Parts: sequence; C-alpha cells; structure tokens
Amino acid sequence: MSIVCSHLSFGWPDGTPVFTDLSFSVGGGRTGLVAPNGAGKSTLLRLIAGVLPPTSGSVAVDGVVGYLPQELPFLADHSVADVLGVTKILAALDALAAGDASEAVFAAIGDDWDIEERLRAQVGDLELDRPLSTLSGGQVVSLGLAAQLLKRPDVLLLDEPTNNLDSSARQRLYASLDGFGGALVVVSHDRELLDRMDAIAELRAGEVSMFGGGFTAYETAVADAQRVAEGNLRNAEQLLKREKRQMQEARERADRRASNAARNAKDAGLPKILAGKRKRSAEESAGRSDDVHSRRVDGARLRLDEAERAVRDDDVLALDLPATEVPAGRVLFSEFGLRSAVFDGVSLDIHGPERIALTGPNGSGKSTLLRLVVAGAQVPVAHLSQRLDLLDPSSTVLESLTAFAPAMSVTRRRHLLAQFLFRGDMVDLPVSALSGGERLRATLACVLFAEPAPQLLLLDEPTNNLDLVSVGQLESALNAYRGAFVVVSHDGRFLDNIAVQRRLVLEAGTLTPSR
Repeated sequence: MSIVCSHLSFGWPDGTPVFTDLSFSVGGGRTGLVAPNGAGKSTLLRLIAGVLPPTSGSVAVDGVVGYLPQELPFLADHSVADVLGVTKILAALDALAAGDASEAVFAAIGDDWDIEERLRAQVGDLELDRPLSTLSGGQVVSLGLAAQLLKRPDVLLLDEPTNNLDSSARQRLYASLDGFGGALVVVSHDRELLDRMDAIAELRAGEVSMFGGGFTAYETAVADAQRVAEGNLRNAEQLLKREKRQMQEARERADRRASNAARNAKDAGLPKILAGKRKRSAEESAGRSDDVHSRRVDGARLRLDEAERAVRDDDVLALDLPATEVPAGRVLFSEFGLRSAVFDGVSLDIHGPERIALTGPNGSGKSTLLRLVVAGAQVPVAHLSQRLDLLDPSSTVLESLTAFAPAMSVTRRRHLLAQFLFRGDMVDLPVSALSGGERLRATLACVLFAEPAPQLLLLDEPTNNLDLVSVGQLESALNAYRGAFVVVSHDGRFLDNIAVQRRLVLEAGTLTPSR
C-alpha cells in the first residue's frame, strides 16, 4: 500500500502550471496533506486518484483507490443505496432469498455476502431508499465516505472530509478512519483530524516535505525551522554588509596608496619607466585584492539568497476589520417563538458585544436561525452564508465591493481587497471564475466592509474553505473585533481560539445552552 509520484507535472489547458517535476512517496499509515489555498492540494489528490491525467511524469498507486472529493455531485433523484453503490447487490440478495439461484444473481453479489452487516456499520439505521434530496450537506458527506469504505480500498484519499459535519458526525468519521487499515491521505483544515495523522506532507513552493507526527508536531517543527531561517537571514544580511564595507575600504586604501606612490615618485624624481612599473604593480595588486573582495561579496549575496528562500513568507489574509464597538448590554436581537420547518418556538437574545457559538446536528436549522436573525436584527448585520452565494457571479471582485460600499474610494477598495489577497488584475476577475477559497475571501471583504459597518457578524462555517494559515488569521481578526458575532462551526479548536463567551446548541427543535 503505497503512493509514488515521479517527476509529476500538471498544468491547466490555458498553460497555467500547478506544479512541475514533483517527486515524493507515501507509504502506509495516515498522512495529512497541507498547503496554502491555491497550491494544488485538491489537484494533487485528483491526479493520485486517476481523475486527472498528469501533463508529464507518473503516479503509481499500490492497490484499490477510494477517493472522496471536496465537492460531491448532488443527484437529487438518487437514493441512499444508489450513492452507496449497493442497489444491485441488495436486489440480488433479495432475489436469492426468493429462490432465484441464477448465475446472474451470484455474479451481482460477487464477494459482498456481508454487505448488509457492513452497511449497518457504516450508515446505521439510515433508510437505504431515502432520497438524497432529503439529506443535509453533512449527511451527504458522511454517505460519500461510507460509499468509499464499502469498496474496501487499499488507499483512501479524502478532500476536506469534515466540511459541514456536526460534532457527532466528526467523531464517527474519526473512528472510521482510526479503524482503516490501509494508506490514508487527507487534505483538511481540521486540526483535530490532522493531529490524528502519523505524518504531515506539506506542499509548498512546488515541493513536498514530510514531517513525522500530527499537526501539532508539524507546527512545532515549522516554527523551529522558521526561527533558524530568520536567524540565518539576519546573519546573511550582516555578512553581506560587512563584505561590501570591507571591499569599499580596500578600494579606498588602494586609491590612497596609488595617489601617495605617484606623488612620492614625482618628489623623488624617479625615471618614468621605473615610476610606471611601480604604478602597474600597484594596480595589479589592487586588482587582485578587488577580485578577492568581489568574490566574497558574491558569496555573501548567494548566501543571502539561500537564506531568503528558506524563510517562510506565506501569502495570508491580513484582515483589518472595521473599528466597530458595541456598548455592553445593548440589545442587538431579541425574538421569542421563532418558527421554521425544523424548529418551533425558539427564543434568542443577543447583546453587545457577545461572542456566541451555535452548534447542533446537521439539519437542525442553524443556518435557518441565522437568516431569521438577519431579518430581525436591530443593528447593521454582516451575514456570511455557508453557500457563498451572496455575490453576483457576473460581477468582478472590485464591482462586488463597490455594490456593498458605494461611497468608498477606488483606492480604498483596492487597498482593502489587497488585504484579502486580491491584488493587481485579480480585482477584475468575475466572481464566477473564483475558487471556493477565493469566493470566501471576496464575500468576507464585501460583508465586513459594507456601509454602514456591521455591529453583528453572523458566520456560517467560515473556516470551510480557508487554509490553515488563513484560519489563524481569521481567528486573530475575530479576536480583535469589538462588535458581536454568532458563529456556526463544528471546529472545536477554532471556537476555543476565538474566545467564545456563550455556546448554544440547536437540537430537536430546541435551543439550549451547551453543557
């Protein structure tokens, strides 16, 4: 059970390269694959899974591959059994029980005589004839993972498998992966999941580096290496300055010696031939000294270049949220008897500047409750929905921010968008052309800097499409924000890091404080 990528290169049809001459291998055990947004994590998984062909190079995978993509195809007219790929097997077992012992029935069953037992282990009591359209996003993800595990893969590739999963579903996923005996490669921003890995593979600057242990060990190793690299950079900068200074001083000394020698020769009345010979000798000596110093300066420059490359300069969100301050105790939202299709009679009060975490099972109505808060809030609200459908797909990023902040100058808009990594011509990209992470950043920019400035932020699974570095930046920004916020998230570490003051659970139609 292994994955070997040899001299792997891939580029998009328009010629944009993703990576070039990438070589690495992954053995058995559990490996987390991390990288900044846009580095090609999902593309690499698709290449390993055989979904995409490489531009050049090769991928060798030992055994049967199971692959769960980040974006699952949603087929509303399919049943749970269809998604699991067991419809024909179950029909064959029913036919056999009814007395049909034909060759076709046995062929359909194959080696899956224990399929019913395996189904119970994977999906519990979920009705197999239930339409996919009745499932929540988290349930669809869980179903997709179950479908892959039922294949009994030797190698399992998962792309952001905990996105949209509630806490209990995450724990079930962790347990399933703990029991998986093959080679596992996971792309995820879920730090709890990554801490369960045996190794972390980092895709950075077109190379894959391996780190032993889980995410915490990886963070420690990276921080240690960064400190060493920054120290080496300071030393290299000082060395280059010293070598340049010494070369300049040597040149000035040579010039003074040449000037003194010429003056002494004239005062001593030396013959022109002898004076010229002495001058040429001095110039040759100065030239040799200058060559030595030039080589030393070149060596110092090379050392500085190497030191600069070793220092991480990750392109991350540099968020500067609006300076909104909400007086303590101010009522921002207060409603009793809120109703929807999934809850009835829910009551909620939000006072400034509270930090509230809203959790609950998939399908319990958390996103619906946020929409009701938007409708009834007594202050300006910024709502970042889970679907990221707030922006007009035909508008550019710059036009989108203009729609939310029409009084803002173009220069100010460009400056703010640069904080969200939209620089130069990127602000002219249409929203429809943005990746999931880019669309999240564009939506964040628009809702956070809308006019008037929001006093209440409503964030629905805001970390789903962010890389790990940007998650940390978002945490810092929320900690600096002086308004109130309600955040829906199943990422326990994220909630811990943003100093949530009140935790509410929406379950079975009721909203209660978290125990």
